[in-house]
Amino acid sequence: MSNPSATGDYLPEQPTRAEVDSWSGVTVLQFGTNWCGICRAAEPAIAQALQASTGIRHLKVEDGPGLPLGRSFRIKLWPTLVFIKDGVEVGRLVRPVAADEVRQALDQVGST
Repeated sequence: MSNPSATGDYLPEQPTRAEVDSWSGVTVLQFGTNWCGICRAAEPAIAQALQASTGIRHLKVEDGPGLPLGRSFRIKLWPTLVFIKDGVEVGRLVRPVAADEVRQALDQVGST
């Protein structure tokens, strides 16, 4: 599965909520910004946890005022990871600091 932003910058181009809701499989939407210090600090732990995961769509989505995808998920703090399975949100993590937190969330997504 393609992960165009998995190791790069947060993408200003965003899928629509309808597109996200139509995706099958597991998706992790990572909301934040490139200039956010907390986002940059969390990046190694998030990347480490997702590195071993195969078959997961991971998109780093730039968030901010007026950006519709983040508003549709009611994102308030960065980074926030939204875990989606077959178009339905099944979990989220706000400001994870350890790879284990992300791995545990991924394990729960796999078991739902």
